[in-house]
Amino acid sequence: MNDLDFSFEQSPWEAFLMTKGMGDTISAATLLSLLEGADEQAVEDALADLETGCMDLDISDLPRTAGVGEAAVRLRQEIQLVKNGLDPNALEENDPLRLYLEEVADMPACGEEAVLAKRCAKGEVAAMEMLTNLGLSRVIELAAKHTGYGVLLLDLIQEGSMGLWQAVQNYRHGDYAVHRDRWIRFYLAKAITLQARSGGVGQKMRTALEDYRAVDERLLGELGRNPTLEEIAAELHMTVEEALSVRKMLEDARLLAKAKKPEEPEEEKEAEEQAVEDTALFQMRQRILDLLSVLDQQDQKLLTLRFGLEGGKPLTPEETGRRLGLTSQEVVEREAAALAKLRNQ
Repeated sequence: MNDLDFSFEQSPWEAFLMTKGMGDTISAATLLSLLEGADEQAVEDALADLETGCMDLDISDLPRTAGVGEAAVRLRQEIQLVKNGLDPNALEENDPLRLYLEEVADMPACGEEAVLAKRCAKGEVAAMEMLTNLGLSRVIELAAKHTGYGVLLLDLIQEGSMGLWQAVQNYRHGDYAVHRDRWIRFYLAKAITLQARSGGVGQKMRTALEDYRAVDERLLGELGRNPTLEEIAAELHMTVEEALSVRKMLEDARLLAKAKKPEEPEEEKEAEEQAVEDTALFQMRQRILDLLSVLDQQDQKLLTLRFGLEGGKPLTPEETGRRLGLTSQEVVEREAAALAKLRNQ
């Protein structure tokens, strides 16, 4: 079964979100791969469902981009600006970002956040406005940490400010600072996710998933074991971190397919699991036999006994020596030499 093919009444993204709960974190790259080919209304609906379910949107697996043309120049300038401490004086006098940063910096203190939050929870409009103004500096701080994903800083600040306003309106109880930051981060992540979608990230992610699975299956057959993440990354010309992101998305797709698959009778399920087990075991044994064939018969037997390759339990050097008429020291020495020879194959 193709793990990325879904044939449910729900759309792929709807089925995926049905497996998630309140407060869960959703991979932005996974969501975009499931939304590939969907219309703009579906994208809006998916993001609205995340917002309603208080789910977090993880953008860490989205590629960083500097944009193109004039936007690229500005984005690189903003990245450097953030690295240097976001000093407004580094910008032109009439730069909109500089003017906004200076305006927020000049705002007078308008009360204590915790006190204002309690008043907001009671529906006081004046307290809501003061709390919003008080939180704008936090919006700038968090927006600055989200530079490098292809969205201009002033646009990020605008989106983060919308998240701040939602936080102020929705606050009822608990730690207001945590509540505020979650909403700001969600709106920042949403803006970055939409920018990534416009850059075709969804299709790139689906292609990466298909390539990962193909390489994983090929290496399993060649090596006779599950390949490591490093081996897969090397074959795909990715970093290990990029390969890990793709693997997480693939695991999400498999979990979704499994969750939606009709329950099989227990006997059929056990038979299928045994068939998979037998196939993997056969491939592994075949690979081991191929490797052992370069050794003489006594060394083949020695490694077979030491590692339980014929289905028995692994034997100690003493037990192996008794079977082969060798001392335990001779077993250890021959084992080391045989393994060294295999590593060079």
